[in-house]
Amino acid sequence: MANTQQKTLRLTFATTLGSTFTLTLPAPREDLTAAEAEAAMELIIAKNMFLTTGGELIGKRDIKITDSTTTDLYDPPQY
Repeated sequence: MANTQQKTLRLTFATTLGSTFTLTLPAPREDLTAAEAEAAMELIIAKNMFLTTGGELIGKRDIKITDSTTTDLYDPPQY
């Protein structure tokens, strides 16, 4: 049985059609600040880097760092 921990950065944007778009990035820097994350989101919006099914990204909705632990309870035999 093995445990693994993983952190992810979730940047959530508002779109022109009223929906949201979330960009999930693995392993954010430990010293990442809210100001840096907001600046990255503003750059993504300004450069129009993504076109989604919900339209263009037009605003910041949320920024979160999530921390999860996964416990592997079974390892199949190797043949």
